[in-house]
Formats: sequence, C-alpha cells, structure tokens
Amino acid sequence: MPENLIERYLTDMGEVRGTRSNVPETSFYPALERLLSDIGKNLSPKVRCVINLANWGAGLPDGGLFSADQFRRKTRDADAKENPFLVQNPSRGVIEAKPPAEDVRRVADTGQVERYWKRYGMVLVTNFRAFALIGKGPAGQPRVLESFALAGTESEFWRLTAHPRRAAAEHGERMLEYLKRVLLHNAPLAAPQDVAGILASYARDAHLRIDQADLPALASLRQALEDALGLRFEGEKGEHFFRSTLVQTLFYGVFSAWVLWARRRDAKLSEKTGFADALRDSAAPYAVTGGFDWRSAHYLLRVPMLRALFVQVADPARLGALGLI
Repeated sequence: MPENLIERYLTDMGEVRGTRSNVPETSFYPALERLLSDIGKNLSPKVRCVINLANWGAGLPDGGLFSADQFRRKTRDADAKENPFLVQNPSRGVIEAKPPAEDVRRVADTGQVERYWKRYGMVLVTNFRAFALIGKGPAGQPRVLESFALAGTESEFWRLTAHPRRAAAEHGERMLEYLKRVLLHNAPLAAPQDVAGILASYARDAHLRIDQADLPALASLRQALEDALGLRFEGEKGEHFFRSTLVQTLFYGVFSAWVLWARRRDAKLSEKTGFADALRDSAAPYAVTGGFDWRSAHYLLRVPMLRALFVQVADPARLGALGLI
C-alpha cells in the first residue's frame, strides 16, 4: 500500500468525532468509504465502495462493494428505472454500518441483515471498530464467514483514534489483510497466483497472531516441531524460522490435504474407480461425505514427515491458545 491506510482511517474517524457536531453513524461513512475504496483500488480486480444504495426490494444498504468491470457497463438512468434487470448487484456484497456503540454480533443477527443477505448474498456488517462478513454456509444458510475487531468497546476504539500511528503499527496489518480478503471474497480464482495470494494473506495474519502470543502457548509447539524435524530452533534466526515453519505447516498442510480431498470427492462422483481406489487407500479412514474438515487433514497427507508434523501442530488445544482457531 502506498501509505498507511489504517492510520489515515483512524485519523479521519477521530477528526470527525472531534468536531463534536457529528451524528453517531452517517458522519463516519466517508471515512469507511475512503478506506475500502483505497484498499480496493490496489487489488486485482479493483473494487470500489459506493455509499447509500437504492432500494431494490430489501431496504437501503449503507453501501455496496462493486468490482471494476461493473463500472464499465454504461446504462441510462431512464433505462434502469424502466428495466430492473439492468440494475447491478454489487458483486462483493453490501454494507450494513451501525454506530461504534453497537455490537456487531447483535447487528448481524437482525432481520435487516437477513433481508440484505437474501437479496445480495454477502453483507459486511460493521460498527466502524469491528467487522463481520456474512455469507453462505455449507447448507446454504447465512453465517459469519470471518470477523475482525480492532477494539472491543467504543471507548477503547476512541482511545485508539487518539494515537492513530501507534494503533496502526499494532493492529493495522491484520485489519488491512482482513479487509483485503473481504473485498476479494467473491472474486473468481482464475490463476494459481490468485489462490497463492489468498493463502499468503491468511498466513500473514496467522504469523501476526503468533508474534503476539505468549511464550507458554508456543513452547509445546516448538518442542513438537523440534522433535518431528530433528533440529533445534536457537537464537533470533531460529525463533523466526520456528514461527514461519509453524504457519507454513498449518496453512499449506491444510491446503494440500484439501486438494487431495477434493480430488477424491470428484473421483467418487465421476466413478473413476481406479483413481478413486488409489486415493481411498492413501487416506483410509477419511470419508468424502459432507464438507472438508481440517482437523482430519493428517489422514490425507502422504508425506510421512509432513503428516507427523501436522499431527503435532494441528492440536486444537494448542492452536486455541494462539488464537488460530
């Protein structure tokens, strides 16, 4: 990013509140629109936030997230009014914003958000200090796909805006990665680098979480990795290598297991018995019924060392202490 967008967002929010003439919600729309649009213009394809959408049957969303190709479609206002089929749904969903005093989880559970979800398929709910992306679950029901909180309370958030540079240094990278993933959520994966970019974003987020984790939570994982690899992580370089190895083992191990699971599922569906039998033999107790479960990923990993390593690393009790699950 050409500048610290999170620092600027916090500065904008603090300055608007500092006028003492703002209203609790709509006065902060420009800061949010500027943040999302400036993040979006650095993505491929680009995404733009448009505040205050028209009512097309589900109410008035506070904003919409449109991809670049949608801005190239020229239609006359009269045509759009006469033919509702010419109206474009924002391809990356709509926004429901509430004042910082509100609870994002409560807002996400309202009938208003449900109506937006049914109409647009994706809703970013925010109170300007926390975010929740509402999408479609495995059974087609609405669910929170991913969330992020910059501050747990309104008062804590306003304290952060008083020191935007320091707050951005502590929390900005994780918030930026989260919002990038939100804007890219419905983007087509047209090339391998698209998949790599998404994985890298989650890996960077996990690395930042681990950097903030307490040492006791990391000690058992360090021992497990050292035993599995037959080496010791020593000194500053060893510490960096340990944390990077932990993150890469988790994310790329899960991804490798998902690829094998998907192939096995597709082979079963297409009844190519030879390939299906081979995959079945390599992951004997793992079933393809239902969705992919990362907790059973070690059944699908074929490299013995990686399988053993993943069994040690992907312990929910260990990962929970690090905030990774």
